[in-house]
Amino acid sequence: MSSEPRFGHGFSEVVRQWDWDETASRFDTFTERDVLRVLAKASGGKQLTPEEFMVLISPAAENHLEEMAQLSRMFTRERFGKTISMYIPLYVSNACTNKCVYCGFNHDNPFKRTTLTMEQVKAECEAIRRLGPFENLLIVSGEFPSINGADYMEEVFKTCRPYFHNLTLEAMPMKQRDYERLVNVGLNGVVCFQETYNYNRYGHYHPQGMKSFYDWRINGFDRMGRAGVHKIGMGVLIGLEDWRTDVTFMARHLRYLQQHYWRTRYSINFPRMCPSETGYQPNVVMTDRQLAQLTFAFRIFDHDADISYSTREKPEFRKNMMQLGVTSMSAGSQTEPGGYASCPDALEQFEVTDHRSPQAVTQSIREGGYDVVWKDWDRIFD
Repeated sequence: MSSEPRFGHGFSEVVRQWDWDETASRFDTFTERDVLRVLAKASGGKQLTPEEFMVLISPAAENHLEEMAQLSRMFTRERFGKTISMYIPLYVSNACTNKCVYCGFNHDNPFKRTTLTMEQVKAECEAIRRLGPFENLLIVSGEFPSINGADYMEEVFKTCRPYFHNLTLEAMPMKQRDYERLVNVGLNGVVCFQETYNYNRYGHYHPQGMKSFYDWRINGFDRMGRAGVHKIGMGVLIGLEDWRTDVTFMARHLRYLQQHYWRTRYSINFPRMCPSETGYQPNVVMTDRQLAQLTFAFRIFDHDADISYSTREKPEFRKNMMQLGVTSMSAGSQTEPGGYASCPDALEQFEVTDHRSPQAVTQSIREGGYDVVWKDWDRIFD
């Protein structure tokens, strides 16, 4: 990747200590003995290191999924009870200056761009309220600073705040002072996917726009933490690079953030790449079994982080995994701006797999013996 401007301090100064290829080469070296050793340590209640997490996502651990599933279930119930937190995304703009090769919002994609007015945002909020008693709203946008930057988002948050108790943003990484502005108007959490931690390949997938600057994006998590954002969501896009290596770097990143911003809560996402309007196909395909292994391993690695499954995943798979480590899910999702009321034919970012209504998802959760939580602070423990 070409040289880039220096974008402040943060994890970019730490991540260089690990070599991507060296990390990737280690997974095939782990043995049955390594797996048993790590599982014994986890069973004893001791916190695992990122290097021990690597053992649990290695091929050597594939024969121990049942043991991992039971540990994951136990740790999840101890921390979260038998609950699933529900959220819904609201896409407000698909205007974007980036040219991410895998994304439907790619700047070169010749589709009409839509940025909702505040009247349209209000109509979307009202339509979502009719869908179900959602209180956790994820506000999603493309990255076009002059169109959907901090000024626009401040107005969006002021418009949405009367309808929802908990507002989370998934948009461009911002300056610390912009996060502070948004916290003052109701911002509770920020979700940002690094997409891939592979520095040498990052520019191939993100050739243009602010997203092309690796350090700016990766240091955005530090800016969130310094701004006092209550909850930070992390994720890598499964399908770009070797998934085991990418999630190992994410585990390292999570531990770094927890050490520096210990008041902040964290959530983890494992989005598997779906077909986009660009026609881009994944380089790496993760099976359901591998996603299950990863979910178990991450819960064993970190007992406190929320693990979220979106409507990218199939209904039956989400139903099975909600008892084994997942703690939050979306439902009734529309992935195009105005999809609930205003502009249902706008360009969508990715294809939804679980098309069930919020009521159907809720019924499925309750049939599994779990309670649905609509507000972030209404956790129910039993």
